[in-house]
Formats: sequence, C-alpha cells, structure tokens
Amino acid sequence: MNFFDRLSSGWTISMNSFSILKKNKQLIIFPILSGISLVLTAGVFILGILAVAGWNVEYIKTDNRVINYALLFGFYFINYFIVVFFNMALIHCSKLYFDGEEVTVSKGLQFSASRIDVILSWAVFAATVGTILKIIQENTGTIGKIVTGLLGFVWGITTFFVVPVIAYENLGPVDAFNRSAELMRNKWGESLGATFSVGLVQMVVVILAAIPVCLIAAYVNMFAGIFIGIMAGVTIFAVFSAAQTIFISSVYNNVTGNIDEHFNQQIIDSLFTAKK
Repeated sequence: MNFFDRLSSGWTISMNSFSILKKNKQLIIFPILSGISLVLTAGVFILGILAVAGWNVEYIKTDNRVINYALLFGFYFINYFIVVFFNMALIHCSKLYFDGEEVTVSKGLQFSASRIDVILSWAVFAATVGTILKIIQENTGTIGKIVTGLLGFVWGITTFFVVPVIAYENLGPVDAFNRSAELMRNKWGESLGATFSVGLVQMVVVILAAIPVCLIAAYVNMFAGIFIGIMAGVTIFAVFSAAQTIFISSVYNNVTGNIDEHFNQQIIDSLFTAKK
C-alpha cells in the first residue's frame, strides 16, 4: 500500500475516532483535566524553586547537577503520572463504549484510581528513561544529541500501546514496554500512517481557527482576539488529544482480537507499514 492509500485509510480511522468523541462529548474532559493538572504542576514547581531561592531569580541557577537532575526526574515523574492517569481513564471509557456499556467520567477516573500502583510504576520507569536521555543529551556533543533525539522518537513509537497494556495486562513497566513494542512490531510494523492524517486534520483546523481570531484581534478588539484564540487553542488541543487516545484504544482492542463495530480490520491494518 502506497503513501496516499495509507493517508486515505488514516483519514477514515481518524474520522471514526472523532465520530466516537462526538457521541461521547464528556470524554473531552480528560485531556482538559490533564492539561490543567500539568499547568498547576509546572506552577507549583516554579513557585517551589523561587521559594527555595528566597524569591530571588538570580539565585535560582545552581551548578549542582545532582539537584538539577533530581528536580528534572521529579518533574518528569509527576507529568508522566498525570498524563497516563487521565489517558487511562479515557481509554477505559472508550472500551466501555465499544462494549456497549454506559460511559461516564466517574467510571474512567475510578478505573485509573484502581490502577494507581501500575501508573506510579510506569511513571518512575518513564521518568528514569527521560532523565537518562536528558543527561546524555547535555553531556555529549552534536552526535549525542542526534542519538538521543532518535532514541526519543523510538521511545514514542514503542510505547504506543503502553497505556492500554498497563491498564488491562498485569505487567510491570519493563514488561509493559516490551509488550507494547512486541504488539507494534509483530502486528503493525514501525510506521504509523495515522500521523499524517491526524496532523493534516489538525493543521487545517488550526488554520481555519486562526483566520477569524486574527481578524477579531485586528479589527474588533485585541484582547478579545487573544481570549478567543486561547479558548480555541485549548479546545483544539482537547479534541485532538481525546480523539488520538480513542484511536489508540480502538487499535489496541483490535490488535488483541476485541474488534468493535466502529472500525474495519482491513482499514486499521492498512494504517501501518508491515515490517519486512
């Protein structure tokens, strides 16, 4: 299957994901809660560092690498925990919908809370990997930065199925990573054709939203334009993030043999370049 065929299939799958989100609009709350939590976390970290520095920006910088990397690990850990917690809640709600059960935000949150131990374990593992990559990046030359960039890309591909794996399979973080990589390698290969279609849709939506926002800011009121732009940005982020997570949930269910009525097996298989 050539590039344009995969793009067409990716478009179909993406539209089905948006269709499911349209039928379950409450699911958009998960990426919003995740985003708010991440912003609050960043704020707490910044305020904490400022407080330790006596609220003097000039004293914030420290040459103690152990402290710097410990803070970085903590920041990564909290961020991974937040993202996985809400993504798992959304994935569970998606599964409830696929199974024909009632979908509620509380059910998703309760499920993630019941899996808090595996989420914590994965957050520690992912934060450790992220910190190691950052250390390598900062202490090597250009080649090291290229290598860590490639490793980061591979990490993103191989952890594609991690959230549903730790949600529904009784595996530790290392085994979950290997299981996710195995699913990707054996069933789908290494190229995600959906990236093109989702990126294309998102680009079109951003352009269409930016035009009226710029016009309002230029000819009506600058502050009104900025406010509307922020609201539009938050909405676009929430919608596409939710749709992407629904996509992952559906593909995982498909890969593990739990095929639902909303996605066609042949279309999903054609999304990815088979590994040769």
